[in-house]
Amino acid sequence: MPMDEETQIALSRLVALAMDDTGASKAAADFLLAWWNAGDLGGFDLTQLWLLDDLAAGDMIQVFAFVARNNVYPDVVMDRAEIEALVRRWRPDQALAD
Repeated sequence: MPMDEETQIALSRLVALAMDDTGASKAAADFLLAWWNAGDLGGFDLTQLWLLDDLAAGDMIQVFAFVARNNVYPDVVMDRAEIEALVRRWRPDQALAD
């Protein structure tokens, strides 16, 4: 199922946030990387939501709902290069896992 425009915008904001260097950025990155491969790249601690402002938390909820309804990995709805960039930024010692 294709991602609707509102959810795509929310995902884009999360990716942009994840490329920054704040606690909220780490939370966004952890969420996205857990979606990609929690076993190899780590899970997402729900208390990290507390680091997010209302917009970012809403974006995460929007994307989470999409993930819950659709059995897809993030490379179906975002550029794999973005995922690779997040891995390099936040998990530099990890090989990219498929």
